[in-house]
Formats: sequence, C-alpha cells, structure tokens
Amino acid sequence: MKANVGNVERIIRGVAGAGLLIFGLVGGLEATMGYVAMGVGVVLLFTAVSGFCPPYAIFGINTCGTKSSES
Repeated sequence: MKANVGNVERIIRGVAGAGLLIFGLVGGLEATMGYVAMGVGVVLLFTAVSGFCPPYAIFGINTCGTKSSES
C-alpha cells in the first residue's frame, strides 16, 4: 500500500476519528447511531495511522506531498 494521505489530512482524520469514537461511546446517542459513529471513527483512525485511504486509491487521488515507497 502506498501512502496517499498527506500529513495535515492525517492529523485532521486522527482528531475527527478519535472524537467520533469517544462521542459514540459516551455521547448518549441511540445504540445504532452510536455504533455508526464508532465505526466511522475507527475507519478515520485507521486511515490516519496507515496513511492509506482505499477510496483515494480507487479514484487516483493523492494528497501526499511526495512519492512514498510501499509499506
């Protein structure tokens, strides 16, 4: 997997993912919406940590400033 998510976007995704995960756990939402919030949070955290976003790869989007090697 080649990194296709830039550093600024990774930070934004990490903060948003952590926020959604925490909000899903303690936000007082209905069970279904809490699970959805936690699921989206986990996906955002994964893409932030790995630097790889599968939809970006499908559509050929790369917000990474430099070419990266495969991990």
